[in-house]
Amino acid sequence: MQLFYNPDIHPGNTEFSFDKEESKHIVKVLRKKEGDILHVTNGLGVCFTTEIFVASDRKCTVKILETNTAEPTGFYLHLAVAPTKMNDRFEWFLEKATEIGIHEITPVICDHSERKIIKTERFDKIIQSAMKQSLQFYLPKLNEPVLLKDFILQAHPGTLCIAHCEETDKKLLKEIIKPEERYTILIGPEGDFSEKEIKLALSHNYIPVSLGNTRLRTETAAVVACHSIVFANE
Repeated sequence: MQLFYNPDIHPGNTEFSFDKEESKHIVKVLRKKEGDILHVTNGLGVCFTTEIFVASDRKCTVKILETNTAEPTGFYLHLAVAPTKMNDRFEWFLEKATEIGIHEITPVICDHSERKIIKTERFDKIIQSAMKQSLQFYLPKLNEPVLLKDFILQAHPGTLCIAHCEETDKKLLKEIIKPEERYTILIGPEGDFSEKEIKLALSHNYIPVSLGNTRLRTETAAVVACHSIVFANE
């Protein structure tokens, strides 16, 4: 099964036309023709089974044969992650977290962040591609970058965690995970969170957690946290 993504297709539609860029990819690159079946999701949990009836590389048009809605997960995971100095490492995290099953991502700018200018347009494309590759029908929400202080001061439902490297009392993340709950987890930059940031998080009910006995890179820590939550809910 090959999955396509388009946010403009909705339940109730009887037919749908792709834009010129997507139409060219479908007809010229993938060599799809009239009568071929395409599976399309709008990223909101709906999968549309469609059949091409106009195979034009300018305006490929399909008729909708069937609509199926996937049940949302009983849990919700929001990771707030400091962008890495090397952009490809953060992109790797976005890809893997999407494949695993994350729900929401916020890039956070910290005191020790080496990258403070973030362009999310490419990030969006990576998440969309990973969603299609892993055959998922829900597109993770990618928020605009925000200062860590501002993020902490916002209200976030569920269990709040901060994964830092300071030698203080911390709980293993796996020990506090309960199925079908909401989690917000902070993952810091290469230089870790500052002492001031950690104190601020703790004063706003964030639980200090450990992801294991080894020191992990930012992107690795984020993927480990993501997998831990998703695995506990399988």
